[in-house]
Amino acid sequence: MHTRRRTRRALVALGLVTATLTGTVGAAQAGPADPGTERRPGGHAVTQRAMDSLVAGGVPGITGQARDERGTWTGTSGIGNLKTGAPRGAEDRFRIASVTKTFVATVLLQMESEGRLDLDDTVDRHLPGLVRGNGHDGRLMTVRQLLNHTSGVFNYDEDPAYAQKYHYVPGFLKHRYDTRTPEEAVRVALRHAPHHQPGRGWHYSNTNYVLAGLIIEKVGGRTYEREVRDRIVKPLGLKQTTLPGNSSRMPQPSSRAYSKMSPDPAATRIYDVTLNNASQSWADGDIISTAADLNRFFGALLGGRLLPPAQLAAMKTTVPVEGSFPGTGYGLGLIRSTTSCGTKLWGHGGGWYGSLTGVYSTEDGRHGLAYNLNGDWYRGQENAISEAEFCGVEPTPAAGEADASAKVLRAPENR
Repeated sequence: MHTRRRTRRALVALGLVTATLTGTVGAAQAGPADPGTERRPGGHAVTQRAMDSLVAGGVPGITGQARDERGTWTGTSGIGNLKTGAPRGAEDRFRIASVTKTFVATVLLQMESEGRLDLDDTVDRHLPGLVRGNGHDGRLMTVRQLLNHTSGVFNYDEDPAYAQKYHYVPGFLKHRYDTRTPEEAVRVALRHAPHHQPGRGWHYSNTNYVLAGLIIEKVGGRTYEREVRDRIVKPLGLKQTTLPGNSSRMPQPSSRAYSKMSPDPAATRIYDVTLNNASQSWADGDIISTAADLNRFFGALLGGRLLPPAQLAAMKTTVPVEGSFPGTGYGLGLIRSTTSCGTKLWGHGGGWYGSLTGVYSTEDGRHGLAYNLNGDWYRGQENAISEAEFCGVEPTPAAGEADASAKVLRAPENR
């Protein structure tokens, strides 16, 4: 019997965005207001206080940017390098993890608008024979079901042997620089039965977007990376956004990334996990970017500059997210949520080794927020940043944690 346990990557990708639904426990609630408007006399000061509160609670450092009709605000808090004491940088690049899925879905929707595929094409039409075994059948699942996580295809990250090899110590230390092909991830998934039959449930599965990336390459005749660069990165001038392929390096400027590398929530030892082979996430989560570039991308997407109306409407057609807060919906690479003050937000979250990213935008794309934490121990309080930005909710004082800087272990780097 296969496991139904969600991995940290899946929880983070959803949690960073959907946690806004319940607001911050113990925080003063702001009254309703029109989406995209400034709600507090202190401007973005309350957003800064929310970031500072998370750092006081144990997060190493945070960088973020908000954009609205009044202009752009950038804030940082905490440490970017626990060894040297260097602060987080306002222009830091970081691994955006599952926010990559929004880029991938956008490319496939552009291809549909060009008549090169249909969202209701079967997976087997573009990847004949690839998805077969243990109850999986690519002839019965569609491209749309891949993008909204209703295909049922097993999440390769939930394979225990795979997780031990790549996600936790000591496996991570041995395999962090290994190149992993997309086909390997699919093979791991097919060792298990599906989470459910196509269209008969919802389960967050990174395998869906590995398959989506392979479809992009089959339809376009070029690499997934080339399609994203030519269709999104270059037209929008996202100069700090890169698709790293099988590189383990981080472009500069950037901060170090820290992780406890353990499924045990009580773990205390922290590892420097900055360098790792990006191919191990590929089209389901490999892009490196900045808060500024992410805000520009989501603003353009929701503002109608990247997709025709029909495709944007399809992207925002959601299915319920099982096991999440009421009202949360997953579209095509896009999550819908609602703040405590009633503002509807669209965005995505992402978690990778030492990196937690959240991106939110109002429906018209005019008010956006993007941020990154360089520690991946998910404490369930990141929603304080979005609640502060969109609702003016003051953060709850964070419970202090012991100074972890002395416990940081520098895992071997690829010199």
